[in-house]
Amino acid sequence: MNGILIVDKPSGWTSQDVCSKIRGVTHVRRVGHSGTLDPMATGVLTVFIGRATRAVEFAEGNSKRYTARMRLGITTDTQDTTGATLSRRPVEVTGDEIEEVLREFTGDISQVPPMYSAIKVGGRKLYELARRGESVERAPRPVTIYALHLLGRDGEDYVLDVRCSKGTYVRTLVADIGERLGCGAAMSGLRRTAAGIFTLADAHTIEEICALAEAGGLEGALLPTESLFRGLPRVNISGQAERRARNGNVFRAPVGISGRCLVYSESGEFLLLGEAAGGEIKTIKSFFDPV
Repeated sequence: MNGILIVDKPSGWTSQDVCSKIRGVTHVRRVGHSGTLDPMATGVLTVFIGRATRAVEFAEGNSKRYTARMRLGITTDTQDTTGATLSRRPVEVTGDEIEEVLREFTGDISQVPPMYSAIKVGGRKLYELARRGESVERAPRPVTIYALHLLGRDGEDYVLDVRCSKGTYVRTLVADIGERLGCGAAMSGLRRTAAGIFTLADAHTIEEICALAEAGGLEGALLPTESLFRGLPRVNISGQAERRARNGNVFRAPVGISGRCLVYSESGEFLLLGEAAGGEIKTIKSFFDPV
């Protein structure tokens, strides 16, 4: 079984919990994911199964979109409402003031990674240090907020639509917005609505996945590995070109093909992601099963 499965991750599960579940129901050892979601978060998690795990590196840099809930007047040690409360402050801001601050956080910004994160400093994960009550200096990291809008208010929370680059910590974004407003803030909910080209419309719940697996229909829910590279030109090869491709050698490119392309065998099997230049195609990453 090979392909991409878009999972609607439930709250309370880690991304690795999801991969473990998929291993259990598919009986496939090689399962990975791109774009880790915190346990409290829900939504789009891109899971790669079998040979498709070779494509994980190409999904890591994709932009993400979220619906985030921001609770003003509170700060916590985790920057979300699962953590211990550090402070409470009065909230005296208007929707217009929030919108104005959101504009300040749109574009290229710097974030200091939270202590409760998997980033390593000195070979140790920050969250391991944080759980021991330690705090270390973290260098700011550049991220890009492509779009940031206030969708409205739901009870005591403000709801934000966030489209951002790889490496963005939405809870840090929320905390920084709260500090800029002067009252502090913590993230009270997060749902990823898109990861690259994949959206919630592509996603299956854990319950749906288990039911499909029990009925023997899970393979039909998998997206082909090459769907990750949607929009690239397709090249079909056969004979000597296919033999050279399967051995990792360069092979002749069709006239008019340049740059990245998807290469298929004569029978329609997806072979590899290639780079065409100077009339030849070289392999960037192969995806066929070796004989």
